[in-house]
Amino acid sequence: MKNLNRFLMAILLALLLILPCTAIEQEKTIEEQARTASLDQKLPIGPHVEVGEFENGLRYYIRVNKRPENRAELRLVVNAGSILEDNDQQGLAHFCEHMAFNGTKNFAKHKLIEFMESIGMRFGPGLNAYTSFDETVYMLTVPTESQEIMETAFQILGDWSHAFLFEDEEIDKERGVIIEEWRQGRGAGARMRDKQFPILFKGSQYAERLPIGKKEIIENFKHKVLKRFYKDWYRPDLMAVIVVGDFDKSTIKGLIDKHFSTLPKRKKERPRLTFQVPDHKETLFAIATDKENTRASVSVYHKLPLREQETVGSYRERIAEALYNRMLNQRFDELARKPDPPFIYASSSRGIFIRSKEIYALNASVKEEGIARGLEALLTESKRVSRFGFVESELERQKQEVLRWIEQAYTEREKTESYQFVSEYIRNFLQDEPIPGIEYEFELYKRFVPEISLKEINSLGKDWLTEHNRVIMVSAPEKEGLKVPTEEELLAVFDAVEEKEIEPYVDTVLAQPLLPEIPEPGEIAETKNLEEVGITEWELSNGVHVVLKPTDFKEDEIILRAASPGGISLASDEDYIPARTAAQVIASGGLGEFNAINLQKNLSGKIARINPYINELEEGLIGNASPKDLETMFQLIYLTFTAPRADAQMFEVLKDQMKTRYRNMSASPMFVFYQTLAILISQNHLHARPMTVESVDEMDLEKSYAFYKDRYADASDFIFIIVGSFNLETIKPLVERYLGALPSIEREESWKDAGIEFYWVHII
Repeated sequence: MKNLNRFLMAILLALLLILPCTAIEQEKTIEEQARTASLDQKLPIGPHVEVGEFENGLRYYIRVNKRPENRAELRLVVNAGSILEDNDQQGLAHFCEHMAFNGTKNFAKHKLIEFMESIGMRFGPGLNAYTSFDETVYMLTVPTESQEIMETAFQILGDWSHAFLFEDEEIDKERGVIIEEWRQGRGAGARMRDKQFPILFKGSQYAERLPIGKKEIIENFKHKVLKRFYKDWYRPDLMAVIVVGDFDKSTIKGLIDKHFSTLPKRKKERPRLTFQVPDHKETLFAIATDKENTRASVSVYHKLPLREQETVGSYRERIAEALYNRMLNQRFDELARKPDPPFIYASSSRGIFIRSKEIYALNASVKEEGIARGLEALLTESKRVSRFGFVESELERQKQEVLRWIEQAYTEREKTESYQFVSEYIRNFLQDEPIPGIEYEFELYKRFVPEISLKEINSLGKDWLTEHNRVIMVSAPEKEGLKVPTEEELLAVFDAVEEKEIEPYVDTVLAQPLLPEIPEPGEIAETKNLEEVGITEWELSNGVHVVLKPTDFKEDEIILRAASPGGISLASDEDYIPARTAAQVIASGGLGEFNAINLQKNLSGKIARINPYINELEEGLIGNASPKDLETMFQLIYLTFTAPRADAQMFEVLKDQMKTRYRNMSASPMFVFYQTLAILISQNHLHARPMTVESVDEMDLEKSYAFYKDRYADASDFIFIIVGSFNLETIKPLVERYLGALPSIEREESWKDAGIEFYWVHII
């Protein structure tokens, strides 16, 4: 017996020694696979998710994840949406979704919501669903401590898959609910979409199958027509069950098997078609205006063939395309920051449009009278890239950015929230998006990003901008005196850009450190420890108070908040608007020697951010950083106090943007309603008055700068709260050097009561 015990102990010891090595070898295997995979090799399924399929065709995904603890995200994904509706069913895919909450075999009406409320969840965050063109998704979030609750949750999913009651009375009641939802959605956006989608999707089923459907069908359909949709499309071969959360994996697998493996496979199934959007040689125009539209925009869509995305080579291709779009978007951003910019913001992107098409899109939000000018700027910058390409410094910055981004995702892989994995697995089921796992993807980025050349990037995009399959989308307010460009005028912009003299892009970079001189450090004058909650308090020699709480919630994040009493309440009435806009105005100008554009370039590849704010009662800072960029964050804090910039050029850009925004928003009845309400309940008090186009005219750069400087002239009454992945020994010298060197005049002040008296308003 003694020898047997020794033998068992030896085996146990061997296992303890082998298990960690096995995990390391597995991780090495993933790394090695990613480093050596050929470009035509299929991307693997990540090691942390189990994907299976029953004989009836239903697929399942299971992943154990402890963020958040004691919670599970459950999804029933149905690969059927409004695109599959027959002519007499338009709107009934969405109607079907509603009926899931109006009675199933095991849950009579309201019993489902009562159950969710009994476990501390509620409709919306914990219980919801949505219907789109191609899918319907049902969502549950439940606690996992109770086996009974988990059993009930899977019973709910099971009922949704095959056991709707479709009681006559409930169907007829729900008509009014759907009609009201339809009515609430009939704003400017919906009205313009109704004009634009038939053109964007011309000749396809998508043009006729908006998920909300047709009012007359919802009001009058026969009950059997709704049941026919459910019978045809709610079947196991078109479904997936996705479960991610903090649970025992074998238990969850057993519940999925119990509720879904025995669902019968249909003998006669309607084919689940993929609907094509036909190609077209001519340029199509989707121009829509509306009296309640609050902004103007112009877009150029190029419909492109759908590509496979399952191989290592396709993954590499998409990394290169992301670099291309990031660089072009950076150029758009620079252009938007120049005086009298051609657009408020603009973007370039490529991705899956619908199931059968990809799309390359150029989008710009513009002034209402600047549609043609915005389009010209989009085309000019695209043509500049096509003719001259990007420059090496642009590519290197974006390489640093994407590598830093993927590194952070990898570092935080154990802290990822469950809902993020759920979204990935939904896309995998519906669109075949690969799910190799962050470990594999991180290695692919490290392998491919350094080798992607400028020549390769500059060869992209040229075949995306074609005259065929092109749609010009324009949205604008409808108002007297505003002329929207015609189709002929928009086409003329393309011709003008083709003949335009275009100069190569010049990348201006300020090659110097953030701080010209590192400040002399202060000292920690007093320390307090609240050991029971893991908090340390430091009072520095300049009066600054620092509260520190090291945590392990996230591996690669440190969060900072700082506040001091005073705020806008200390401004005079004459300077109220400059004070109210001071933080926004000064932050838009950059820091120290760096304007906003150069500052952004200087911070490429770093995760460090600081934003000042000034509200009614206090001024302060909001920021975050990765531990490896912590000193950069402290340098930004120091500059925010000591070297703000009053940039006259950016001030005019900001005013222009604000005027456009408030002018457009005034066309929205809802905005006008809340604006009026705010004025009424505050008796039109200056400090509660909403911003308007007229108040933008009261902005003053010099006064904003003076108010900002005053608010940040004294750090002695600031409290800095720092929470995250750090240790006191590492952060101490940074706190002393940068926070300890902040200006201090030890003035005593607090906020003032502005005397706002609110009155209740009864709305009828």
